[in-house]
Amino acid sequence: IAETGGLNALFCDTTALKEQVVDDVIMSGFRSAGQRCSALRILFLPHETAEDIIEMIRGAMDVLVIGDPADPSTDVGPIIDAEARKTLDDHFASMSAAGYATYQRDIGGLREQGTFFGPSIVELPSLKAIDREVFGPILHVIRYDPDDIEKVGGELSAKGYGLTLGVHSRLEGFAEKVKATVRAGNVYVNRSIIGAVVGVQPFGGSGLSGTGPKAGGPHYLARFATERTVTVNIAAQGGDPTLLNL
Repeated sequence: IAETGGLNALFCDTTALKEQVVDDVIMSGFRSAGQRCSALRILFLPHETAEDIIEMIRGAMDVLVIGDPADPSTDVGPIIDAEARKTLDDHFASMSAAGYATYQRDIGGLREQGTFFGPSIVELPSLKAIDREVFGPILHVIRYDPDDIEKVGGELSAKGYGLTLGVHSRLEGFAEKVKATVRAGNVYVNRSIIGAVVGVQPFGGSGLSGTGPKAGGPHYLARFATERTVTVNIAAQGGDPTLLNL
């Protein structure tokens, strides 16, 4: 049994309610400091609405409370250790050096008080710029044409991951098209892509995101069992099979 991470994506079309998209993106990408295997890594926005939604996301990022995770008012805590933060620093720096548009929430002196990392956005022209999961509060945004969902979804599935997937749309047909195109073990429509509940949303992916039955699903327990077959020749012990089978 294996369950790892993924290049988890959320696809929006032009019918998606912007305010709901922003709320769910903040929850999925930045809560738990992005340190969930199910966290949002890539947000696909239609060209027509991308500018407005990105601006709204940046505004929401600026009011997140960053600090001690033991404080109930905290929205984003620290990164698990210094090595993990360095990985995030290096990735963000490389994206900036490559000329991609970036934005990072200013966290002031918090960096010196712990392994804090400011929630960040990196705008990419396509999926070619990212091949692996970056485990932390870095959201990659790609502008696209929803009419190209089969092409874009196929490119995403070709990366080899398949854990969580989100769709924001008021058109059931678009949601069905995304689900049919993109490989993912858990699909969420018009909600955040984190917070699966055992027994309600059995959790697990495929490909580079995991193997075996889903945690919390009907086939999970059997995966921990080992079958054993015992065969006894009762005739060799002097038993009469005819009598024993009456």
